[in-house]
Amino acid sequence: MKKFQLRREKLSNQVYAILKEMIANYRFQPGARINVEEIAKELSVSRTPVWEAISRLEQEGLVEHVPNVGTFMKVLTPEEALNLYEVREVLEGMAARLAATRIKDSAIEKMAKCLEKQKEVIRKQDLIGYSRLDFEFHAVVYEACGNPYLQELLETLKNKMRPITMHIKHVLPRLYKDHKQLLEAIRARDPERAEKAFRMHNQLIMRLLQEEILKKEAKVE
Repeated sequence: MKKFQLRREKLSNQVYAILKEMIANYRFQPGARINVEEIAKELSVSRTPVWEAISRLEQEGLVEHVPNVGTFMKVLTPEEALNLYEVREVLEGMAARLAATRIKDSAIEKMAKCLEKQKEVIRKQDLIGYSRLDFEFHAVVYEACGNPYLQELLETLKNKMRPITMHIKHVLPRLYKDHKQLLEAIRARDPERAEKAFRMHNQLIMRLLQEEILKKEAKVE
């Protein structure tokens, strides 16, 4: 019996990893329903390991189970998103400062190639494509910071921000410009410039969120 329990737990972990990958690849948009039976059939498993994986994702704030209704990708409120960005601004600024003096040339090249791809998806106004490249670009900085504890915090924070839904098409060129300034600062091995660029990048999104909060409050009044 104990041996069977270990196998089931291992299967649950595998389902959890697959669901996390699906979320990372935008299989489920914020607010979208997650059909447990369909997932179980697709993965050729019973519903039990799927529910166990869903429970872990719910604890992480990525999904939400509504009794007698269903399971859905969580939608962050502007207030929740702003709280996350307040933390992200500080941590990413720190990561950029550290990365500027520790990053390898190969990582800088990876950032440059990612930036070129961003230019193309922005031209097409491909939000999902941009989001993937944005996560990739930031992840290079996280890894280059050389601090595993900071990297772990940033990765956790990044995952919690998956359910954010925002209208950012009009600011994509500005976001690209911020990324370019960050790359230039890191390439110049300038910690202060790098930190400033990354913090300004976050502050732009924070201003958009604050505008959404004000609009929502105005409607209530």
